[in-house]
Amino acid sequence: MSELSNLQLFLIGLTFIWSGFVRSGLGFGGAVLTLPFLLMIDNRPLVYLPIISVHLLFFASITVWQNNRTPAAGSGEGAREGTIDWVYLRYAVGVMIIPKLIGVFGLILLPNTLMSQIIFCIVGLYSLTYVFNKPFRSHSRAVDVVFLILGGYTSGTSLIGAPLIITVFANHIDKYKLRDTLFVLWLIFVGIKLLAFVIAGIDLQLIHHLWLLPCAAIGHLTGLRFHQKMLHAETPLFFRVVGIALLLVSATGFYQSIT
Repeated sequence: MSELSNLQLFLIGLTFIWSGFVRSGLGFGGAVLTLPFLLMIDNRPLVYLPIISVHLLFFASITVWQNNRTPAAGSGEGAREGTIDWVYLRYAVGVMIIPKLIGVFGLILLPNTLMSQIIFCIVGLYSLTYVFNKPFRSHSRAVDVVFLILGGYTSGTSLIGAPLIITVFANHIDKYKLRDTLFVLWLIFVGIKLLAFVIAGIDLQLIHHLWLLPCAAIGHLTGLRFHQKMLHAETPLFFRVVGIALLLVSATGFYQSIT
């Protein structure tokens, strides 16, 4: 990223503050709600995916550890039982692991431009569900499996399978355990992706963590407070605004990538 202008670096820093806020506030979306903005600034997915992955490992690990080290951690009844649903997590990982691995190899082999176009299309589809407040719904075991498979694959390609995965998880996991259960899932999947990056010889951009990690930390601390409010309130307006912004960014980014 040394060749980028000061303005681009500043915008990237702001984007990672947003990424940290979304990740800790919602438990998902740190990539799906961030990548379109990053690709608008600098269209190189394989530069930013390793950074997002390392940030997720760092902050998710801290959050899960803090929430499960004492019986008083967390909120509500779920806190006394821990904040992770291990039974459903094991089942979901078993369903998603093969599609996940297929997606990882697809990301490494596909050109950057094509990968960016795929990301913009997927995020654009997700944004419509936010705009119209019509999230993906699953009402049967078969549909659950399909959503988990698709979510695992898209998570492997670009870390943006969360909207599909959370659709299934939200139907089976108590809301007080949902975020931290998702965090453990992301830890498993991101670990696989980072290992694939190392094997493929992809630069993990470790030097840039010196300034981007503090940016993400600012967002992370703000998101933790937001999460506590989210547990006691519905915020459809927030998602609608985010959806509109994502739709505009994805449409613009896709247009730029093909022209």
